Amino acid sequence: MLDRLAGNTALKEELGAALRTGRLPHAVLLIGETGCGTGFAARCLAADYLYPQGGPHAEAVLKKADTECLVLQGEGASGQIPVKRVREMREAIQHSALSTDAAGRVLFIYGAQNLNGSSANAMLKIIEEPPEGVLFLLTATSAATVLPTIRSRCAAYTIVPVDAAECAALLRERGLPAPLADELAFVYEGHIGTALRAFQDAGARAALGQAKELCGYAAQNDTYRALVLLTKYERDREGFLALLWQLDQVCSAVLRRPDYGARQCGGLSPAAAAEILRADAEARRAVTANGNLRLAVAVLAAQIA
Repeated sequence: MLDRLAGNTALKEELGAALRTGRLPHAVLLIGETGCGTGFAARCLAADYLYPQGGPHAEAVLKKADTECLVLQGEGASGQIPVKRVREMREAIQHSALSTDAAGRVLFIYGAQNLNGSSANAMLKIIEEPPEGVLFLLTATSAATVLPTIRSRCAAYTIVPVDAAECAALLRERGLPAPLADELAFVYEGHIGTALRAFQDAGARAALGQAKELCGYAAQNDTYRALVLLTKYERDREGFLALLWQLDQVCSAVLRRPDYGARQCGGLSPAAAAEILRADAEARRAVTANGNLRLAVAVLAAQIA
């Protein structure tokens, strides 16, 4: 299944060789920016570990539907992985029987940076004395964000985005029209997971469209219409942050290729895109510091247009 991961040839060869020779470490940390495929890579590796011959069970792993895979990830407003859930996973690993079809069992820890002190200590007890046949697969956006006690017990590998041309080809294979595939691959710089979400997820698709609209209003110095669009987020902090993130991607795209601003963003110039990026950063700081959301929205509208 590792061959289904886009790009990352050296990584796939190294992990594949470790699997074939029985040298795969019992704890693997996959590091990569959001949207570049760390979660998918973890599931591919899990499928190859549990079901070397492939088949329907291996496909179920990729679909997050296999019974030999346990999952830990952030919960609630804090997004942290609670110690209670780690202890539950430890009990599940130690006291449940393995399927006769699988070569072992896998525990996914998606977003290992979200382990706090207590949950990390509980996790260490499992990793340091792992039950036989259990593979721990952790993902994180950066090695530096994972607690050193956890990071030092894992073999770390980095997942990198593919180039835009390969990303666009993969998106076309998934059914995206060629012009849209090319655009999303360029805007998201080869992060295929992010590009797919922008196509498949209505919220992400809407945020991208509104980001491009705002760029057009900025190009026209139309503060009124910018404010009308942004006031929809006066009570939606998470939605506003998602819009700011998309606005960053679009403006970065204009800086990389000015003709994108002319064709897709209402004539936005690189200089105007740079100003929006600065205004974005100010708005994000204000919102994440629990500042007044309504004020942040109004100030952003004034600054970008």
